[in-house]
Amino acid sequence: MNDKKKVSTAIFLGAGETPQNLILKYANRHGLIAGATGTGKTVSLQIMAEAFSAKGIPVFLADVKGDLSGISQSGKPAEKLLQRAKQIHLDDYSFQHFPTVFWDLFGKKGHPVRTTISEMGPLLLSRLLGLNDTQEGVLNVCFAVADDEGLLILDLKDIRALLNFVGENSADLTTRYGNVSKASVGAIQRRLLTLDQQGGDMFFGVPALNLHVLISIDRNGNGVINILAADELMQYPQLYSTFLLWLLSELFEELPEVGDLDRPKFVFFFDEAHLLFDDAPKALVDKVEQVVRLVRSKGVGIYFITQSPLDIPEDILGQLGNRVQHSLRAFTPKDQRTVRAVGETFRANPKFKAAEVILELGVGEALVSTLDVKGRPTTVERTLIRPPSSRMGPATDAERGSVISKSYLGPRYDRPMDRESAYEILQERAEQALKQVERNEQESKSSSASRRSSSSSGSRRQSATEAGFKSMVRSIGRVLGRELVRGLLGNFLRRK
Repeated sequence: MNDKKKVSTAIFLGAGETPQNLILKYANRHGLIAGATGTGKTVSLQIMAEAFSAKGIPVFLADVKGDLSGISQSGKPAEKLLQRAKQIHLDDYSFQHFPTVFWDLFGKKGHPVRTTISEMGPLLLSRLLGLNDTQEGVLNVCFAVADDEGLLILDLKDIRALLNFVGENSADLTTRYGNVSKASVGAIQRRLLTLDQQGGDMFFGVPALNLHVLISIDRNGNGVINILAADELMQYPQLYSTFLLWLLSELFEELPEVGDLDRPKFVFFFDEAHLLFDDAPKALVDKVEQVVRLVRSKGVGIYFITQSPLDIPEDILGQLGNRVQHSLRAFTPKDQRTVRAVGETFRANPKFKAAEVILELGVGEALVSTLDVKGRPTTVERTLIRPPSSRMGPATDAERGSVISKSYLGPRYDRPMDRESAYEILQERAEQALKQVERNEQESKSSSASRRSSSSSGSRRQSATEAGFKSMVRSIGRVLGRELVRGLLGNFLRRK
């Protein structure tokens, strides 16, 4: 088995009767790491991330439990690790740390990750907010209005302002954009308030993440491992899954076509993958399927991590050519059917029945099948997964802080900015409207005394109307921090 290190175009996953290598040329044919809780999925993810990094391939992964932060620290000799390395003939086993960048949507355990409402788009934002079809339609109207008005929607206060405008002008907008229900506007505003309270205000804004900083190589030629702190984020599964889907779709849209490379440019691990598909509308699942199918031509490999392969829609599962299947449990008839179905997804090995072995696997063991040199699934093999070279377990707060402080990305992303966008522009237009009202009032006061005398009763009514309008506009200025009532000012604010 000493020939495994000669396969410079592959990464070594482990060994059973034969070494199991993942050929880099087919690493962008995507993959799956599955198994019950506590069976070794996290370690399999860790050793794959290490191996890709060592081959100069940048990685992005979500650290759901906090354990993967140890990749930034060198491992230490332990009897069970050394014994495993000896058992699979990993003769040059050593310990090292890997270049790591920590990210965090909440900005606590890594550099803040931000995007804009405009970049998120109405489809993903609707998914994040859990909107129904009618509410999603109203959100689409908001984006269309923003495009026509030339307004940037960067953060939550921008989309709130725009929603308020759409609601107040629903009668005028219906003929151009379709029906707008004020009830739907109110429902969306409530969802936005909840998102704000959950920390969504930290995620939306600028400076937005430039995806190209994720695809980085360190001075030693190792791919940078980008780790998203997700232990707190997992309390909000919709935010977690929508963020990762946004990141995946942005990679697809921004990266150029590269064809078949000898190795991927970037590898994306999607932990707790079932969250992406739970209650997802068909339109969203179709989009994911399209991205998975086409993103490999951009040089990106996607690896889903979940408990059961059946958590993944069949059309997507069929595109995952590299598989590491840890043990499953079968306590119920449903579980037993799942195990049989999973066993049937592998290319059969005449030496054993996959469905039976899945129930027998120990911690750190897996059934492995990858793509061979001709791109065909290999016969499934019972495999001992190799031990990691970095630390198994989390980095300390001090160690994490040291990595973050040394990162060149801190000055670029750690401090938020407040650019001029929809909220500020609409606020400025409201102020202009107030000035216009004051000018009109001044002109009214300078009218001839005889004209005022001849129509005194009418003037009193007019003055009362103008006074009320002026008071209303001033009220607008007082509440603009919470909402925008652009519609009350009519066509004046719609003129560019």
